[in-house]
Amino acid sequence: MRIGKQDNATTAICDSDATSITVRGRDLCDEIIGKTDFTSYFWLLVTGTMPNAAQKAMADATLCAIAEHGLVPSVAAARMTYAAGPEAFQGAVAAGLLGCGSVVLGSAETAGRFYAGIVAQEGDPRVAALAAVKALRAEKKAIPGFGHPQHADGDPRAHRLFALARELGLFGPHCAMVETIGDVLPEAIGRSLPVNVNGAIPAVMLDAGFPLTALKGISLLARTAGLVAHLTEEAEHPVGFIMAHAAAERVEFSDS
Repeated sequence: MRIGKQDNATTAICDSDATSITVRGRDLCDEIIGKTDFTSYFWLLVTGTMPNAAQKAMADATLCAIAEHGLVPSVAAARMTYAAGPEAFQGAVAAGLLGCGSVVLGSAETAGRFYAGIVAQEGDPRVAALAAVKALRAEKKAIPGFGHPQHADGDPRAHRLFALARELGLFGPHCAMVETIGDVLPEAIGRSLPVNVNGAIPAVMLDAGFPLTALKGISLLARTAGLVAHLTEEAEHPVGFIMAHAAAERVEFSDS
């Protein structure tokens, strides 16, 4: 039974023979290992081209910005999974990544699609932004990339990423759109909201030339590093069962 399109059986990412491995047209051993940093290699893998200096610096910054933020849901899931199954380190990492969705961690993709959709419209960007925000408000949906439960005065990571984008000459239409959305929020929803890191990441990365379809990969790759750190700590100083017990103590049973 044929499911989906089956007429494009090709890949441009990797090939190998008895003596060599070729990745995106480059010999892995002769041209990449020991000669290319991982951020550039990641960019090459995803886009097929090497980043320029500004693109590499921006990608580096975003990966650092999102890799770690304490005992957030993805970390809690990973540490509790590891506590229950310490023989499956990979399973605990996977548990932490599976929750990368539209609310936490993976929201950069949602925000990126929202910004890109407005940027692609013709006419006054402010008018387009106001209409888009009002449409979300009418559906009682959150504004992607805005609001933070802790950083009420603005996510410091977002501020730094936008500042770096300006320094690198990468502050473009998507970054400008985030500013425009922030400006129209009081009119659209009656109050201001701070931009968060998942609003900054897609804006700076799209303006740097990173593909929209790969935006979630930034968060997945970065958070994997953070999860490995937490699970290494969990093996030495376990808190997974403590978190599970705290949850049981905090949530009351109800038969209704």
